Amino acid sequence: MEIIITIFLYILGVYSIIGLLFGLYFIFKGATKIDPLMQETKKKVRFLLFPGVAAVWPFLIGRLFKSKTV
Repeated sequence: MEIIITIFLYILGVYSIIGLLFGLYFIFKGATKIDPLMQETKKKVRFLLFPGVAAVWPFLIGRLFKSKTV
């Protein structure tokens, strides 16, 4: 059982690190590729979106690659 918990925590850690890195990219560059209105938003609003982006990055990365402006 201890091995399963250790594997789960490693997977959770990798997921979180990828989410943080993708979140930083997304709030500064990627969000404007999906939604052009994000160019007008302030940085405070983007940082409010950061935790959500870091949590659901697998869904957003698919939308980012499917967007026409990439």
